[in-house]
Amino acid sequence: MKEKLKILFVICQLLFTLFANSQDIHFSQFFQAPLLRNPSLAGIYTGDIRVQTVYRDQWNSVTNAYKTASFDGEYKMPVGKLNDFVTVGMQLLYDRAGTIAWTSTYVYPAINYHKSLSAEKNRYLSLGFMGGVVQRRIDRSKVTTNSTYDNGSDGEYFNDASYLYADGSVGVSYNSNLNDNPDNNYFLGVAYHHFNRPNESFYRNANIELFPKWVFSGGIRFGVSDYGYITVQADHSEQGTYKETVAGAMYGLKIGEDHDHPDYTIHAGSFLRWNDAIIPALKLDYNPFSVTISYDVNISKLKPSSYGRGGYEISISYIGFRENNSSLDAVRCPRF
Repeated sequence: MKEKLKILFVICQLLFTLFANSQDIHFSQFFQAPLLRNPSLAGIYTGDIRVQTVYRDQWNSVTNAYKTASFDGEYKMPVGKLNDFVTVGMQLLYDRAGTIAWTSTYVYPAINYHKSLSAEKNRYLSLGFMGGVVQRRIDRSKVTTNSTYDNGSDGEYFNDASYLYADGSVGVSYNSNLNDNPDNNYFLGVAYHHFNRPNESFYRNANIELFPKWVFSGGIRFGVSDYGYITVQADHSEQGTYKETVAGAMYGLKIGEDHDHPDYTIHAGSFLRWNDAIIPALKLDYNPFSVTISYDVNISKLKPSSYGRGGYEISISYIGFRENNSSLDAVRCPRF
């Protein structure tokens, strides 16, 4: 059964690569790749600079592993005299899948404007844009069809094993503190990805377009004691006929004598990707760095062959402040 599934995966990869409207890559630690969720989530953190990287290794138990990596950087700065901010950022993505080395590389610059809606409270409406180029390619030498044995070629008539296209996304979000405590926050956001409906075909077929994708996001963080707080986050996305919902919560425990400036913060929790995986996660904050590890426990129809094994992820995050003109002491700035 396992060998049959391997063959099926190879066939699906080839069909997906050559003919299908593909779906976007995703991370179980979606909260560690904010620009991938919504460009208007750039800059919604307590700090001036944020750098994050996520690495995912998936499906080793069934076929050649799917390897995905993300790197993004954000720089937040005040503008004008009304507590407004602007965040500029960059999202880099790399994804390699299966035996034919189906590889995608993304380069997405981003900009986000945060408009202050209150002179007394942390309350912001943000509008973000992200756009760049994507390269997709396969290794023709690893593609095997009946034609390979008949005439030594794979029988496909496209000339280039790679292509480029431009892509763009837009998003809006609202974030505010729950009460007078700026550490208790929530946000809501919606993003529209691939609004330019880029062509995605090795054959340059104008009828094959990347479906636009809607992403609805939300999160809330609230304290339950001086040393403990809970963070809840969720995403729901729709792209063509494909839908995905992932949500969960983590409990954070501050360790140290000063709960306002703890030595460490340990987070533990779990997320659920509906009809697909349960995702336990652990996170350690040692300012200004954070490390998060998670593992997908597969609960989909593939479970009998995957033995419940999905994929692991690890992420590293850095959040810092500028020495001058910093938002460190700004009560009203976008944060979560």
